[in-house]
Amino acid sequence: MELGIIGLPTSGKTTIFNALTGSDRPTAAASTGKIEAYSAVVDVPDARVDRLNAMFNPRKTAYAKVTYIDIAGLDQGMSKSGISGQIRNQIATMDAFVHVVRAFENDLVAHPLSSIDPQRDLDLLHEETLLVDLVTVENRLERIDEGLKKGGRAEERQMLQAQQPLFERLKEALESEMPLRDLDLTKEEKDSLAGFGLLSLKPTLVLLNTGEDLIPAEELVQYDHKQTMLLSLQGKLEMEIGQLEDDEAEIFMDEFGIQELGRSRVIQASYDLVGVHSFFTVGEDEVRAWTIHRGDNAVEAAGAIHSDLARGFIRAEVINYAELIEVETMAAARKAGKLRLEGKDYTVQDGDILHIRFSI
Repeated sequence: MELGIIGLPTSGKTTIFNALTGSDRPTAAASTGKIEAYSAVVDVPDARVDRLNAMFNPRKTAYAKVTYIDIAGLDQGMSKSGISGQIRNQIATMDAFVHVVRAFENDLVAHPLSSIDPQRDLDLLHEETLLVDLVTVENRLERIDEGLKKGGRAEERQMLQAQQPLFERLKEALESEMPLRDLDLTKEEKDSLAGFGLLSLKPTLVLLNTGEDLIPAEELVQYDHKQTMLLSLQGKLEMEIGQLEDDEAEIFMDEFGIQELGRSRVIQASYDLVGVHSFFTVGEDEVRAWTIHRGDNAVEAAGAIHSDLARGFIRAEVINYAELIEVETMAAARKAGKLRLEGKDYTVQDGDILHIRFSI
């Protein structure tokens, strides 16, 4: 699962990237005008994995993963300068955006627009993404029109005829200043748009990068859209703590009365935003959290583990995490009849613990 970190210059995108991933990329580099990307993978904090790890004492423990990509260059003016094919292809594979908005004062780091105004900055990049998408959609409609006039193969004409009303609908939404994620698109429609790199179609976590005082995001900006979350994070403070050794970080947090790092909240929100959740496999060898989309069935969950399990799927032995914790051991769960067998159409729930029975 990949989330691209975007934002205006001096918003603190790289500071947030470092805070979330424990990286130490330079934060004071001036914008080069080029679109560049740097990535890092982090574990999704999950107390359930910790509890299962203590219960089974496995040789290996694996959390769900999120990849953050720090993207330079998606900022004011991109609708005029355009986006390269290379970065558009990379954006197309991303599951969501983290839009960093500056909400901190710093006399040493001047804001390019001369003042700190989170709502203005949020609206500005929002409008840029709409304009970029509108250019993409209008170009596609022109090609569809040209293709239909040329004639060509029946299959190609059928595809273009199916696309035309969808892209006209996208154009209408963008012209009315509506991000595409506000549209009620079907899964098939979204899948058909995957290769176009439409920015406003991506689920978006708006992250207010605050200073010493952590101010709730809702007090700083108004931004009411579907598949959108608002959070605040003390980016510089969290980055500095994240770059300390564990014992030093613990002392620092105690001194400042910090109970929990905000990065954990942001990472979990990133995970939830994309419409995924976790199921678990457990045993002496390994306790692991696996990521699937909400609504996926048992066969799809088996495929997330290994394609052979999906191909030879027979049944899934299932117990939910909460049920296991209630009876304390797997042996007690089995004795109490808490373990159940589910078929291929079973919709896997968040926190389910699965053992796949298969034969190939």
